[in-house]
Amino acid sequence: MLREMNWLDKLERRLGFLGIPGLPRILVGFAALVFALSWLLPGFTSMLVLDPDRVRHGEVWRLVTYIFIPQTMSPLWVIFALWFLWWIGEGVERAMGPFRLTLYFVIGMIGTTIAAFFFGTNFSNLMLIASLFFAFARFYPEEIIYILFILPMRIKWLAWIAAALLILGFFTGSNSYRMSLVAAFANYLIFFGPEYIYEARHRRGVSSRRRRFDAQSKPEAESLHKCAVCGRTELTDPDLEFRVSRDGEEYCLEHLPSAQTAPR
Repeated sequence: MLREMNWLDKLERRLGFLGIPGLPRILVGFAALVFALSWLLPGFTSMLVLDPDRVRHGEVWRLVTYIFIPQTMSPLWVIFALWFLWWIGEGVERAMGPFRLTLYFVIGMIGTTIAAFFFGTNFSNLMLIASLFFAFARFYPEEIIYILFILPMRIKWLAWIAAALLILGFFTGSNSYRMSLVAAFANYLIFFGPEYIYEARHRRGVSSRRRRFDAQSKPEAESLHKCAVCGRTELTDPDLEFRVSRDGEEYCLEHLPSAQTAPR
């Protein structure tokens, strides 16, 4: 991480014991359990969604259980989604470590919960999982995934497509959607925002230094002829003609002394 992120190092030294090793596996395991129970007990997920009104009435487990609700009841797609969550989660944990991944996920949950209570509506875990995917893309941009197990695509391009769809939804969706997007991605902005700012400043600095170097190292065009009186050259006025006078100086025809040598 960058120097701007030293606060994370200090926090990890003090609270590192709160990190949850194997958090991706735990998420996948509970999500698989919720899917199985939902398959056997239709309507089971209604007891798990993040519903602010229900939470206010004492159903506090909803603050956590909503992150395990699958987005589809298709077994094939659930298997793929759980594998994908496992894959990106394990990758992010390798890059960040258990504590930072736990903190990253908790911040996203807190943001989503605050947005849900602010708007008084049910929020899903879709944006939260998306923020985890973008963290994976930040660490492994060149990793290749096969869409439908056939079409190869680099993670960074998939992330750009997903970002474009999210931005489009931000401008065309409801206020609830906008808030869920901003809230769930608060963790991404907190963790990676300083890096983007640093890199942007670094690129500007490099570009500025390169322009200054090019300007200083670029050889100035030298003129072959220069009038000793007016200082004009063939570069400043291509139509000028020059002659060398008896005194050895070069003049344009306008300022050529009356007593002159033969043309050069």
